[in-house]
Amino acid sequence: MIAPLIGPTSCIVLIQNGVGVEEPYRKRFPRNPIVSAVTVISAEQTSPGVIRQNRWTRISIGPHTNGLGTGNAELKRLGTQAVDQLGHWWGPSWGGIRDVEPHDEIGLQTVRWHKLCINAAFNPSAVLSGGRGNADIVMDGELREHVIGIMNEIRQAVPKILGREFPDDLAKPDRIVKSTERNTGARPSMLLDWEAGRPLELEVILGNPVRIARAHGVEMPRLQSLYALLKSAQKTREEKGTKGKL
Repeated sequence: MIAPLIGPTSCIVLIQNGVGVEEPYRKRFPRNPIVSAVTVISAEQTSPGVIRQNRWTRISIGPHTNGLGTGNAELKRLGTQAVDQLGHWWGPSWGGIRDVEPHDEIGLQTVRWHKLCINAAFNPSAVLSGGRGNADIVMDGELREHVIGIMNEIRQAVPKILGREFPDDLAKPDRIVKSTERNTGARPSMLLDWEAGRPLELEVILGNPVRIARAHGVEMPRLQSLYALLKSAQKTREEKGTKGKL
């Protein structure tokens, strides 16, 4: 869809959940710089054209070459320049976002995988648990243990994939769960998509992480189970023409 707008000097900015989201664009536009962005925002679409923001906004940005920081040096240079410019545009003075965080390529991918801890734990679980919101999930003992297990599975895989552990300033599972208890208005986007009959972000949140991990010799059985179950549920729903039901 964006191909007609991309010229030789265009920079592509991707603000999207999940991992591996950059690869289709890197293959399609091998000479254009890419800025990968991860945003943390608690918001929901309550009706067409109406977005309700429940809490804060934070955005992390970094250049993307091949996801491991070892790609084309010129693309890295151009991407880093774009990161600096976007940080200026989006920051408090211009864009009004207080928390704009620039990173190098591996640093941004680390943030992306850290957010996956949240998305992969809560999004599928909200659908498979029958429509429970984030705070409701963590107040249930079995579900709380379940989402912490998913987060730990991702945390243990990341150093083998990226060669870098999560830094101390990125919240650990217990802290994420504690914060989630207070965020009573949050209903995961995958649950909202499921209830509305829209396609789910299965590949970038579940499928890609499983495949990327396997390529590095790491199995993620919890994520693979969620992926298999939701992929089957979505296929069955499409075949039956129903929505919002398991």
